[in-house]
Amino acid sequence: MSGIASYPAGSTQLLLGNQAIARGALEAGVQVASSYPGTPSTEIIETLAEVAKERNLYVEWSTNEMVAIEVATAASFAGLRAINPLKHEGMNVAMDFLAHLNLTGVKGGLVVVVCDDPQPWSSTSENDSRLIAKWLHVPLLEPATGQEALEMTKYAFELSEKIGNFVMLRSCTRISHGTSNVVVGELPTTQRTAKFEGTDAPHGRHAVILSMEPKIQAMLEETPFNQYQGPEHPELLIVASGTGRPYSVEAVEMLGLKDSVGILHLGTTWPMPKKVIEKHLPRTNRVLVVEEVDPYIESNLRDIATDIGWLAGERAVLGKRSGHLESVGELTPDRVIGALVSILDLEYQSTDKEYRQQAQAYAQKLVSDRNTVWCAGCPHRGSLWAVKQALKLDGRDGFATGDIGCYAMDRRSGYGSAKTGSVMGAGIGHASGFGRLGQFGFKQPVIALSGDSTFFHAVVPGLINAKHNKANITLLVMDNDATAMTGDQPHPGVSHDAMEQEAYPVSIEGICKGIGVPVQVFDPFDLDKTVPALLESVQTEGQEGPRVIIMKRPCVLLPDQRNKEHDYKVWIDQSQCLGESCGCGQYCVRVFKCPGLMWDRAAGKAKIDDASCYGCGLCAQICPVSAIKKEPIHAAV
Repeated sequence: MSGIASYPAGSTQLLLGNQAIARGALEAGVQVASSYPGTPSTEIIETLAEVAKERNLYVEWSTNEMVAIEVATAASFAGLRAINPLKHEGMNVAMDFLAHLNLTGVKGGLVVVVCDDPQPWSSTSENDSRLIAKWLHVPLLEPATGQEALEMTKYAFELSEKIGNFVMLRSCTRISHGTSNVVVGELPTTQRTAKFEGTDAPHGRHAVILSMEPKIQAMLEETPFNQYQGPEHPELLIVASGTGRPYSVEAVEMLGLKDSVGILHLGTTWPMPKKVIEKHLPRTNRVLVVEEVDPYIESNLRDIATDIGWLAGERAVLGKRSGHLESVGELTPDRVIGALVSILDLEYQSTDKEYRQQAQAYAQKLVSDRNTVWCAGCPHRGSLWAVKQALKLDGRDGFATGDIGCYAMDRRSGYGSAKTGSVMGAGIGHASGFGRLGQFGFKQPVIALSGDSTFFHAVVPGLINAKHNKANITLLVMDNDATAMTGDQPHPGVSHDAMEQEAYPVSIEGICKGIGVPVQVFDPFDLDKTVPALLESVQTEGQEGPRVIIMKRPCVLLPDQRNKEHDYKVWIDQSQCLGESCGCGQYCVRVFKCPGLMWDRAAGKAKIDDASCYGCGLCAQICPVSAIKKEPIHAAV
């Protein structure tokens, strides 16, 4: 055996939180796992895919999150245990089905793992998914450590089958991507046989799940996931969940408050463990709630405290609503320390004031002022440079509409053609709307941006809409053979699946032609062809319906591309380089922004960084005085 399945029962392993969740699923007897890539949840599927063959699992990267939960649910309907990991924004995509599934029920254990991304580090939004569990009346578990991530995942499968409904497990970036020691358990030696016998009709199920809630609440209150540590009658009681627990423990220890501050850890956060809370509230007159993102526990705890008559007189529930903790951004130990210092009127300074000021200054200079850029050799650079040039040549203030993916960097640190960006598929939807505003005097050309994985995920319906409603737009599909931003996972357009088995590649070009949309395919590094093609497409004033241009070249981070020899030897003839006098000043370095280009301060000229240069030769096409040279490494045969 290999990977996560090779660890012997009882051994201690250093695991990511996501790996602990995957191991917990294996120990619970999971047989089917499906998802769509999304940081910070991606490693759960990747970990299970590594052992799919030896454990006889079926693991899938689905077309999108809603398809993924439907695939997992089919396994559950057939009596198998299934897991569906996804990030918080993916949860939004899956909601159309999940909001029906809670009224249908399941047979085999079904666990939906949602990984929230406070801050957000790799997302466009900062959602709190816990509210969904309350809305749908399904159990919610929140691990605070890797060990709990494993144990809660195992328990979630058992609970799901007891109540006949799916169970949510909520992680977050620091739990999913943090490493810790985890003691692993036994792996099952037998598997279930799949058989489907039908599902319950949703009619009348709302009353059933409401009546089940007190029973579920009682089950959760008996688990070891809700624990108190601290003095019998603390001056302050911290109620914490998720990362709030280890951060609170750290803060209490740093401030020397172990004898005066207690911590109640809530690992089951819907239904709220009312009896547990009622037992510990009388210990004190003040409570501080420490949790990620929204004041979810804080609000529910206030309701319970009010119901039992605790919240009266000098008693108070403090947290985000009271302003002691921020309602946005990621929870940190420093934020917890700040809240404790304020509430308990303590004097505390974590670092020297002068040191903090210098650190902030360096951070601003070295980190905050740096922008993210596409990798050297990234085909998106060629595609979006062509968009920039075509719209500039057109001269009618045209723009691009985008969504999320590596190409979304165009909005902030790229070339600035993309003016919108939100969820996957929004670019084509926005463009479809703009493309029908001609009767109101709208004359700006519009280019919708899409990646290849995004095309399959959410663009096809928007393209059909644009075709049906005759929206005059251009769709630019940047096909780099991978779901690149989350780690180059496969999608329906490539010839292998999540388990590295052969799969049928679906043609983007074929889909477009099937819809009846004219389509052209180019190499994004061939600016002599791509710029004129885009210019011609956006200048089709009065034309009805969309046009599609596919820019096709693999992501440079794919294994076969990383090990590929460079196409060109690239260098700069500094005797020709105009330096600061070029265009807007340092045109290739400051405007084109490839990491393979750098500024030679001594010479006042640009030069190639041989360690970073990918040898694509794209930059040689943009130098106005041809100072950037390229020479094929391999002679044409």
